[in-house]
Amino acid sequence: MEADFLHVEVPAEAGRVRLPGDLCLPAAAKGIVIFAHGSGSSRLSPRNRAVARALCRAGFATLLFDLLTEGEATDRANVFDIALLARRLVDAIGFVRATPALAGLPIGLFGASTGAAAALVAAAAVPGEVRAVVSRGGRPDLAGEALSRVRAPTLLIVGGADRPVIPLNGAARARIGAPAELVIVPGAGHLFEEPGTLEEVVRLAGAWFLRHLAGAAGAEGGGAAEEEG
Repeated sequence: MEADFLHVEVPAEAGRVRLPGDLCLPAAAKGIVIFAHGSGSSRLSPRNRAVARALCRAGFATLLFDLLTEGEATDRANVFDIALLARRLVDAIGFVRATPALAGLPIGLFGASTGAAAALVAAAAVPGEVRAVVSRGGRPDLAGEALSRVRAPTLLIVGGADRPVIPLNGAARARIGAPAELVIVPGAGHLFEEPGTLEEVVRLAGAWFLRHLAGAAGAEGGGAAEEEG
């Protein structure tokens, strides 16, 4: 089906919170990719949405959701609280597993900027659930000691003009406890706004998820039910 609005319900100190999200679920999905936006952004990030649209056209379900409520997002401490953001991602994974149309799909995570660190911490927290991670212009170094506990194959995509972030990604790659690759996109800045650079992100991410999710879906017999297409 086309992109559908929904609320991702996750635990919170005061009960549960409902975080707005957008789901795209194609027929016979190869897997599902959950997106983690960066600081100062949301599920409406135009770059993440462009990647999600391309992945959905390629046969992957995608879920973009706000990691924080509107009230939480006004506190800058929450925006940079990697542990909190990672917990929300883990809770979103639980939401996927509890949703019948999605429950059998292999899960990948796509994180941008600080969202990449949250994705890696989440992958380390539930190693049996996350099959692949992709970071776009990320700060994987902010995942800290969790990097060594990541078991999901990880692709780090960095712009060639995003010079301060390149060595941070290189150092993080060496610490990740799973197969990890670092790809530098020539001429791209932090936001991949230059002509053709976001398309290269789409190509790289799509190939990574096809390699690490599609095979898992076939092995497990996963995929969306036909009536969900």
